[in-house]
Amino acid sequence: VQLQASGGGLVQAGGSLRLTCAASGRSFSTYYMGWFRQAPGKEREFVAAISWNGESTYHVDSVKGRFTISRDNAKNTMYLQMNTLKPEDTAVYYCAAALLPPRTGTMGEYNYWGQGTLVTVSS
Repeated sequence: VQLQASGGGLVQAGGSLRLTCAASGRSFSTYYMGWFRQAPGKEREFVAAISWNGESTYHVDSVKGRFTISRDNAKNTMYLQMNTLKPEDTAVYYCAAALLPPRTGTMGEYNYWGQGTLVTVSS
C-alpha cells in the first residue's frame, strides 16, 4: 500500500486542521493505521492509532480530547482531526499502516509510511 499524507499548514494556536492520509493499493480496510509526528530536533513519536474497522482507537494523552483519528474504508482514507492546536503540536505528521495489530505506539511494527505533512502552530 502507498500512503499520501496531506492537510498540513500554518495555523494559529487554538485553531484546527484536518490531516488526510490517502491510501492506494489493495486491502486498505485490512490495515491497522496510525499517525506519528516528528518535531524539529526530536524523535518521531506516536500520536494515534485506529483498528482496521475503525471500532477501536487510541490517542496519546497529550492529544486526547483535542485530536480524533478516524477512517473511511470506502474511500481508502484516514483522517486526523486536530482541534485546539498548540505550538507544541508543531511537527511533521506521518501516517503509517500495519499488516498486523501493532503494539501501541511501536513504530517498528508499522510496515508502510507516508511522506509526511508539516503542521506549524504559531503562538
